[in-house]
Amino acid sequence: MLHTVTRLAIAAPRRVIAAAFVVLAACAVFGVPVTDSLSGGGFRDPQSDSARASAILADTFDRPEMQLLLTVSAPDGAMSGAGAAAGAAIVAALERSPHVGYVQSPWGAPAGATDLVSTDGTTALVVAGLVGDESDAATHAQELSGALTRDTGGVIVRAGGSAAVNAQINEQTEKDLLAMESLAVPLSFLVLVWVFGGLFAAVLPMVVGALAITGSMAVLRGVAMVTDVSVFALNLAVAMGLALAIDYTLLILSRYRDEVTESGPGADALLRTMAAAGRTVVFSAVIVGLSMLPMALFPMYFLKSFAYAGVAVVAFASCAALVVTPAVITLAGSRLDALDVRRSLRRLLGRPEPEPRPVAASFWYRSTRAVTRRGAALSVGVVAVMLLLGAPFVDARWGFPDDRVLPAAADAHQVGDLLRTRFAADSATTVTVVLPDISGLPPTALGDYAAVLSEVPAVPWVSSPVGTYTAGRQTGPPVGPTGIAQGSAYLTVASTAALDSAASEAQLDALHDVPGPDGRDVLLTGTAPSNRDIVTAVVSRTPLVLSIIGLTSLVLLFMLTGSVVLPVKAVALNVLSLTAAFGALVWIFQQGHLGALGTTSTGTIGVTMPVLLFCIAFGLSMDYEVFLMARIREYWVAPPAAPAGTRAANDDAVALGLAHTGRVITAAAVIMSISFAALIAAEVSFMRMLGVGLTVAVLMDATLVRLVLVPAFMHVMGPANWWAPAPLRRLHARFGVTEAPSPGRHAPCAVPDQASGVETAQPG
Repeated sequence: MLHTVTRLAIAAPRRVIAAAFVVLAACAVFGVPVTDSLSGGGFRDPQSDSARASAILADTFDRPEMQLLLTVSAPDGAMSGAGAAAGAAIVAALERSPHVGYVQSPWGAPAGATDLVSTDGTTALVVAGLVGDESDAATHAQELSGALTRDTGGVIVRAGGSAAVNAQINEQTEKDLLAMESLAVPLSFLVLVWVFGGLFAAVLPMVVGALAITGSMAVLRGVAMVTDVSVFALNLAVAMGLALAIDYTLLILSRYRDEVTESGPGADALLRTMAAAGRTVVFSAVIVGLSMLPMALFPMYFLKSFAYAGVAVVAFASCAALVVTPAVITLAGSRLDALDVRRSLRRLLGRPEPEPRPVAASFWYRSTRAVTRRGAALSVGVVAVMLLLGAPFVDARWGFPDDRVLPAAADAHQVGDLLRTRFAADSATTVTVVLPDISGLPPTALGDYAAVLSEVPAVPWVSSPVGTYTAGRQTGPPVGPTGIAQGSAYLTVASTAALDSAASEAQLDALHDVPGPDGRDVLLTGTAPSNRDIVTAVVSRTPLVLSIIGLTSLVLLFMLTGSVVLPVKAVALNVLSLTAAFGALVWIFQQGHLGALGTTSTGTIGVTMPVLLFCIAFGLSMDYEVFLMARIREYWVAPPAAPAGTRAANDDAVALGLAHTGRVITAAAVIMSISFAALIAAEVSFMRMLGVGLTVAVLMDATLVRLVLVPAFMHVMGPANWWAPAPLRRLHARFGVTEAPSPGRHAPCAVPDQASGVETAQPG
């Protein structure tokens, strides 16, 4: 396949490039409006008890789950004067809207219903249930917020609630994408100029990146037409699209320069390049894609969306690199290195051209030899450092994203702060108890059940269809939402337990332990039960997802190396490289060090974050592992100097492999870290966390792991690195990936010059 694609690119480069630009334009036209089709939600398990309860509330009681909360604040009191007039106008407007299923407000509420008025009386809360799914509700919330929020006459109206949070996340994400691109694209281009020197060569990876990004946008929009897709997946598509496209193009161009140095330019050099580097790109793409794909096994579409985005961006990046790069190389010819900025700078500064140096003098070769001389000691030291950096992860506390993922200036965040600090009962802590079937129950059954629920610790009152209960006694008429319809009923349980706290967990356990009236089924919903169901869904499926990723990685690396030792080493070291990233997330965002990088620390980490970070970072670590192992294996199969199969041959293969890929891996890691670090500029804290985690993981992997631990481990193991049982050796001989180095593969060698980055021919 690679031979055929390369032959096509050589035969008709202009047509291939023209077709690529047609695809780019079509994907851009279709994919760029994708943000209008995406949602800021998707964290809930649709099969959970809380989701079933919410569906009953929406279908049977016309109480949709998605809410728009409007706070009406007036200095002279929200229940009279200008505050009351503004509140009445808002309620009337909401009741006229076809997008609103119900409205609750303190004006006209039963006596004693104080949960919708702040403790100081200056702020009142209007609750509106919005019809439709998360995307529809977010659209309706944006429209209603724009019409109803204001700051006039001393009355301040702000919008919050789940629907408004999603709407404001969508709006903020569009701004964040522009900020990311404005940072990542120019910085990546500067690094490419440093790596390649020529401006022409530096533009090629950016074009491939544009194809990967627009292609993944088109795929996400197509998927959004048939199912829900999270807007957060778009951030990943942009960051990974640019990073992987540059990685793959950089690998191909660097290998082509090696081939040209060895045997001169021409079609044969390009065919050998694509046979080796092209195969590595395919292998890397498969392994990265299969690391992302298992996220589709989680029930929440937030994580599924990252699987869609990850697979799409890997497919487009690899295909674009494999098709466009050889076409551009063929068409450009000697002009590939045109407009060499470094050569111009040397002339300007009066510096001579770099002198050729033997491979043994290159930085990567010398550093690898230094590492192998102290393999055991360095391994222990680096492992200890990484475990120390990851130590804070032991204290991780799982939480759930809420309005505080938005910047503090966002309306939804300010509304959330008001509810948490100035209202006696935070509506976010309220638990709704749904009884799907109450047919045949005696009239007193609901009251008796509510009375028992009101005795649960941290429950100030329970509102049932027959009255409000406090500490086991009826204290008045219903003060919270309740209802009976179509043989079902629901009650409202107020709670003073803070979300994601031990008290909240204990309260949920106690509420579950209260038997339903006459033993009937009971379902709990609300923020706290939903959060618990999400944690359960993620934790229960994580072992399966990690097992699939680990198993596929082991199998694919065995096919590449023919060894059972190296795949196990790769998986273990990749997991180790993630410890520092996990520790950084907890230390910064949960514990609040470094000012939580400008985000609001809630004392928890979103339970989906470690899984998401693991799947993405593990796949990218395997990307570098494939780059390195493919080249090391070439020198192991055909050693240039030491006798085959010896420890010396193993050490030579490692040193030569790193000498030829160390610069590529480092440059790729720098560019990839730039793409992910650009996520830190996002105002949505969830994306900022992901940016920090991925940046730390990539840099740790490309430095301490790939350049220190890998050569140290391979030196300690020696020829045992390449061991496999006889049946597996026969299996690899039949189905595995094999390289047949061309004559003269190791003489001369392309060695990167550290001063200029120019690769020069040296005796190997």
